[in-house]
Amino acid sequence: MKKKIIWSVVAVLVIIIGVFSVHAFTAKNSSGQNGRTIQQIKKSGEIKIAVFGDLKPYGWVDQNGQRQGYDIALAKKIGQDLGVKVKYVQVNANARVDALNSGKADIALANFTVTPERKQVIDFAKPYMKVSIGVASKKTNLITNVNQLNGKNLIVNKGTTAETYFTQTYKNAKLLKFDSKTQQFAALSDGRADAITDDNSYLFAWVKDHPDYQVGIKQLGDQAYIAPGVQKGNKSVLNWTNDEIKKLNDNGFFTDDYQKNLAPFFGDDVKASDITINK
Repeated sequence: MKKKIIWSVVAVLVIIIGVFSVHAFTAKNSSGQNGRTIQQIKKSGEIKIAVFGDLKPYGWVDQNGQRQGYDIALAKKIGQDLGVKVKYVQVNANARVDALNSGKADIALANFTVTPERKQVIDFAKPYMKVSIGVASKKTNLITNVNQLNGKNLIVNKGTTAETYFTQTYKNAKLLKFDSKTQQFAALSDGRADAITDDNSYLFAWVKDHPDYQVGIKQLGDQAYIAPGVQKGNKSVLNWTNDEIKKLNDNGFFTDDYQKNLAPFFGDDVKASDITINK
């Protein structure tokens, strides 16, 4: 008899816990809020922003241990306008989504290209830069047409739009995949592949410092856009960031950011209007 009573009590508790769990889940989804709100970020005195640490001229650490770059300038401005300190969360390309959805970062500014696949798992704010996929190779054996990559070794960074393009659209190249920008450019310099594919804007920057190479294919696929990423359902941070991007565009921030942090790294192939979005 006692056993029956005990099992009855356990069953009731399980049902009650289940009801409360469903209620909590439903309440969370009905509010549409995930992650920290802007108010919580302000109260904490710190915003966590995911950035690259090895990608000139967008986000890197200089010889004095200081963070530099186009995305870093934007991160600092966001912190300034929120009135909080910035805590940088260094990521590789394939860790950006996880950093947001795990709560390690409130915003991702790591040269984050907007794609339909990514929009299913995170939210993007208004874009602040435009970009396309490019291919760089040695001038002595320059790749100028995608068909020249037939059977060739092509370096790609994991988790990028370039990887997606050559996995889904053009499958005849042999992909050598790397986790970081440092690894992929080292592999190209070491002669482990015939070419490298990535966002054209920083390929332009890389070849300027490596004159034996050239961006022979300047654009593949459709033009894409770079935007801040936030955790899926975080309406508070998303709305604030949208307002911030609009305000910064109206004030000419991105043109100034380009002139200071990008122009010195680009050759004559790139102009401010090729990169910035002034609207």
